[in-house]
Amino acid sequence: MRKLHFFLPAVLLLLLLCGCHGSKESSGFTVPESFDENKTYEISFWAKNDTNINQVNVYKKAIADFEAIYPNIKVNLKLYTDYGRIYNDVITNIATDTTPNVCITYPDHIATYITGDNVVAQLDDLLIDERYGLGGSEIRFEGPSIDEMVPEFLKEGVISGVQYALPYMRSTEAVYINKDFVEKLGYEVPDVLTWDFIFEVSEAATAKDGEGNFLINSQKVMIPFIYKSTDNMMISMLKQLDAPYSQEDGTILIFSDQTREILKEIARHAGSGAFSTFKISSYPANFLNAGQCIFAIDSTAGATWMGSDAPLVDIPEDKIVRFETVVRPIPQYDPADMKMISQGPSLCIFNKEDPQEVLASWLFAQYLVTDDVQIAYAKTEGYVPVSRKALDSAEYQEYLSSAGSDDNEHYEVKIAASRLLIDHTKDSFVTPVFNGSASLRDAAGALIESTCKAVRRKEKIDDAFIDRLYSDTSSLYHLDQTSSASSKKDLGPLPAASKILLSVLLLTWIFIGLYYLSAYLKQRKS
Repeated sequence: MRKLHFFLPAVLLLLLLCGCHGSKESSGFTVPESFDENKTYEISFWAKNDTNINQVNVYKKAIADFEAIYPNIKVNLKLYTDYGRIYNDVITNIATDTTPNVCITYPDHIATYITGDNVVAQLDDLLIDERYGLGGSEIRFEGPSIDEMVPEFLKEGVISGVQYALPYMRSTEAVYINKDFVEKLGYEVPDVLTWDFIFEVSEAATAKDGEGNFLINSQKVMIPFIYKSTDNMMISMLKQLDAPYSQEDGTILIFSDQTREILKEIARHAGSGAFSTFKISSYPANFLNAGQCIFAIDSTAGATWMGSDAPLVDIPEDKIVRFETVVRPIPQYDPADMKMISQGPSLCIFNKEDPQEVLASWLFAQYLVTDDVQIAYAKTEGYVPVSRKALDSAEYQEYLSSAGSDDNEHYEVKIAASRLLIDHTKDSFVTPVFNGSASLRDAAGALIESTCKAVRRKEKIDDAFIDRLYSDTSSLYHLDQTSSASSKKDLGPLPAASKILLSVLLLTWIFIGLYYLSAYLKQRKS
């Protein structure tokens, strides 16, 4: 027994060390030695479009061209009009093991997908594989190498140190401005707007005549400043102030004094009628194009809806007002230290029982970041390609230089929006991604929406109101649960060696118990 007491701890220590080693590999994806082209694969691709037929045509052409290169891979396209619907369907299908092979999504959503058991394929090994990685020797088409991907965009797909997403397109937010109205109010449009400037001009635009018409447009309707995505608004304001939002481990920090002051300022301008949101009023572009808005903040991907000559409009032609549209970065607290959010769809690949099927999915995902697909899709809206290869290509540079030559493919406002992100890629940022970060993002927008709605109900926006708002929002979006669980990191499935260790421990204690029981019984007999 004395020898056993010394021997067992040594054995258990060795097993423990073995159990700790290689845990990452146990949940990764092993790239097959070769792709089996004698077998037929049918993969599903879930994609999103903004009811833009040009985007649909890009998808269809990409699939047809890819299938011509790999005749043994059949790609089935399923289109959605909303990223949230893709997210909900993926969550539902995880339970039945019927997830798509490839889908367009956001890292915040992937953070929830990966809480399942080996649901999403890890891309670290795939990205750099000499044969099938980006620009690999066995790839049948010319795609970008990993060094040709824009590093800021590529790292957005890293969650907890693991690459789970491949960027597909990138955008940011922009202010689409009715320059004529700004100058009519006696102001000049600066290169970089501040929050003080945009609120000051917006307040000036609320003046009315004796009959209730706005002086600026002689109409009954004028909402000077409309923000499409209030979650991005709150996140951007906090980032610019270096104020707390969340931590990488999932700790929720948004319910702070800085957020409180932001909400009070927004309440003041909502109360005067100078500010509203998409959820309360409707699309900023509709008001901008009708001469009922001065500052419309929306994604650069929405540029094709903005301006008198926009190729895509949602209002009757006789309601459109002629004006000069200029595009600027979102307002800043400090123009010398710009911060603007980076957003846009990424590609997520789901694990399947057959590694060859996953490899087929990866080949298709890679094809979606080739120059032909990237440039064609970028031309549909104000998106930016995700590789330097596409950005620096002669075709894309010619596209940018042809801004204003027509009001469709080369619509000047759209190309100006694209240039905005290209010029400010280094100023862009992303928020921490974790299980629950999507809910936090929704909550950030809800704080602004709830405050604006309360103003409309004539509620007093004071500290007591904001305290209740914090509590209600935290409960509604389950952020209290996220915060309490933030320190409990999901380390993934228990490695096999660790399972052996626990089994050995259990058997050892059973053996020791039986030994002492036997000795006790012998002693009683004697």
